[in-house]
Amino acid sequence: MPPFDNPRHVLITGASSGIGAALAVALAAPDRRLSLGGRDITRLDAVAVACRAKGALCETHQADVTDKESMATWLGDADAEQALDLVIANAGISGGTGKRGNATDVSDGEIFATNVDGVVNSVEPALARMLARNAGQIAIMSSLASFRAFGRSPAYCASKAAVRFYGEGLQRAHRDSDVKIGVICPGFVRSPITDANDFYMPMLMDTDHAARRIVRGLAAGKSRIAFPLPLYLGIRMLSLI
Repeated sequence: MPPFDNPRHVLITGASSGIGAALAVALAAPDRRLSLGGRDITRLDAVAVACRAKGALCETHQADVTDKESMATWLGDADAEQALDLVIANAGISGGTGKRGNATDVSDGEIFATNVDGVVNSVEPALARMLARNAGQIAIMSSLASFRAFGRSPAYCASKAAVRFYGEGLQRAHRDSDVKIGVICPGFVRSPITDANDFYMPMLMDTDHAARRIVRGLAAGKSRIAFPLPLYLGIRMLSLI
């Protein structure tokens, strides 16, 4: 089993804000290359500045994860530059969770396109290359919301359930290889997604705290990184009722 605690080349989608930005900074280190993708190039460049200050070689790419061909080209070019050791398919959106469900400015279709198709477009090109050399790690950003269908956010919950099952299925499909596939299931983390929520969010945590938890789990090669534990256990119980 290859070590996962010191990836030399890390690619992160949705790295311009929220958990993605915090992960980029948390993973930034001397002699490490970061390939960061996001829709907002101004914010993405600001994240890159913070990563370079920690000694990382950092490159940015204005990425639309729903564009399959563009994603395949970016991932292929990044891997050709230096073999990708870790790819974090993090990009995701939410329509907010008001009383009527998803906010009117984000359709269910857009949520599925980004949260599901975007993950597949990020994973497939990288996974094919990693399997060919039998080395690497893929991390898929799901959510504790994937364990329960909430009426306030039906499309978001469904999209996160889809990518969790996708990741867990890939784990089983490639269990005999040395490519590690992990699924990340955070609870409420302060980000543009949770900023759109209009209800009490138990155990809400800062992005830096969440990023540290995720980085530790990735370094240990965990197949599922779910936190905070009390909320995880509670929502699992709800899912069984």
